Amino acid sequence: MNAEWILCAALIAVPAMGEAYEKAFAATEAGKTEVKVIPQRTLIMAQYEAGYFEQNNDLFGRLFRYIKANDVAMTVPVKADIDPGKMYFYIGTKDLEKDLASTGEVRVMIEPERTVMSLGVRGGYSEKNYRQARERLLDTLAASKEWKKCGEEYAVFWNSPFVPAFLKKFEVHVPVEPMEGSKKE
Repeated sequence: MNAEWILCAALIAVPAMGEAYEKAFAATEAGKTEVKVIPQRTLIMAQYEAGYFEQNNDLFGRLFRYIKANDVAMTVPVKADIDPGKMYFYIGTKDLEKDLASTGEVRVMIEPERTVMSLGVRGGYSEKNYRQARERLLDTLAASKEWKKCGEEYAVFWNSPFVPAFLKKFEVHVPVEPMEGSKKE
């Protein structure tokens, strides 16, 4: 098979893969920066003392085993704190009625509604790509006269590991609040 056929097959298959999962919130378009509200959600979290990019497969495995054992549907996106490494899965609306309990490997938690500045990015889920996007987002925030940082940055990954790196989408979020005297107050 030549490269054109492989690319065509990937472009046909990729959109269908994303449609099967419930979205916890709307994605930020690649190349765009926006301020958006992330609704209150129930999440499950696995943590590792090392950085996220050192152990993300182990974190994913812990969360995946938990959702399989508790018959919980997979959702998108996956949220990740980078230092130390934490990975979060959002619990879909159909599974909120279930009695989900924390275990030795996975913590169940409710994350309150929050406002974030988000940068949408296309590319592989690497530490280098994350750090470049984070710096770009922080530069945009520093230039803002309306918003200020009120929490730590984190990553949001939208695609499965089977999606080619050049087609993957991710975001970097930084929690924000209005600056004193801004129109947003």
